[in-house]
Amino acid sequence: MRAAVVNSPGSAPVCADFPDPEQRPGQAPLRLVGAGLHHIVRGLASGRHYGSGQAYPLVPGIDAVARTEDGRLVYTGLARSPWGTMAERLVTPFEVELPAGADPLAVAAGMNPAMAGWMPLTAHREEVGELGTVLVLGATGMSGGLAVRAALSLGAKQVIAAGRDHEALERLRGPGTVTVPLAAPGAGATALAAAVAEARPTLVLDFVWGPVAEAAFAALGTGDGGAAIDYVQVGSLAGSEAALPAALLRSRRIRISGSGAGSVSKAEMIAGFPEIIARFADGTFDAPYAAYPLSRVGEAWAHQGHTRAVIIPG
Repeated sequence: MRAAVVNSPGSAPVCADFPDPEQRPGQAPLRLVGAGLHHIVRGLASGRHYGSGQAYPLVPGIDAVARTEDGRLVYTGLARSPWGTMAERLVTPFEVELPAGADPLAVAAGMNPAMAGWMPLTAHREEVGELGTVLVLGATGMSGGLAVRAALSLGAKQVIAAGRDHEALERLRGPGTVTVPLAAPGAGATALAAAVAEARPTLVLDFVWGPVAEAAFAALGTGDGGAAIDYVQVGSLAGSEAALPAALLRSRRIRISGSGAGSVSKAEMIAGFPEIIARFADGTFDAPYAAYPLSRVGEAWAHQGHTRAVIIPG
């Protein structure tokens, strides 16, 4: 079959022939409709991600929308290595049927970034009973923007959306949302501190880490103690390390944890997929995308901007 193939760490994939995936008894292979080129896909393929198997050659891709033998559109993923989802044929352990009205390529582009915020939001709501004020750091990326919408749809009292892209922040502005620009480090930290002092978030979703996390720690450590804070580290686009002040841990009821592959079980993720997909179908979520055929996977690998590259057959 034709597939995107990564031959070594750090190399871009090429379109080439690759062995068909090993079939499961009684399960016909799925046909690719679209596979999202997410940050984690690049990280796994390059060997930089903690979940990388470091075995080459491989087919990249962790999820996709595919068509079954009887013509149904399904969301799927978690193919067994070295097979990923950027290939003409897929053999995967689960299928979630797409409802009417869902754009299959938007689902392919948006499910992984949507899940990044959805999982900690639903876990926190299940634990404490409701969502209070949610602070989203990195709200102008696709994952962060979808997390803002997810928090509101799940009943958050208020969302503080903090990010660097002013135009994206404007698109997030609306009832229940306070926006905080982070473009200038000094001014951004001041604005963040003011927003945190006024709204007192009880849940923080951090998609960027690094110096932005350090600014958030400083903001959360000001004023008198209050309600417990659940700080969830999701991504590290601004840096892989951040200094955590000891005083913050002693002066606040704060829990710092992570959410990602390994900290959330596959069963938990799969259980949440239908509800996330439903929000793409009803328009709550959207994911702008740029489609690239398999023959142009090298161009897709270099794709940047506000849209997500999606690999399609061809």
